[in-house]
Amino acid sequence: MSDPVNLNRFRKVREKQKKKETANRNARKFGRSKAERMLEATRGEKAARMLDGHYMDDDE
Repeated sequence: MSDPVNLNRFRKVREKQKKKETANRNARKFGRSKAERMLEATRGEKAARMLDGHYMDDDE
């Protein structure tokens, strides 16, 4: 006679694998690399500096 099988364990493992596959798919679809995030942040900072440089003070 074989050992009893815990079906809940198999169900949980299967669900965990599905969630991991979904997470990987979303990461490929929506994720950005660290370099891309840093590039966007740098461009945003430069744009903010350029915009601030074009402000005219009312006092002058």
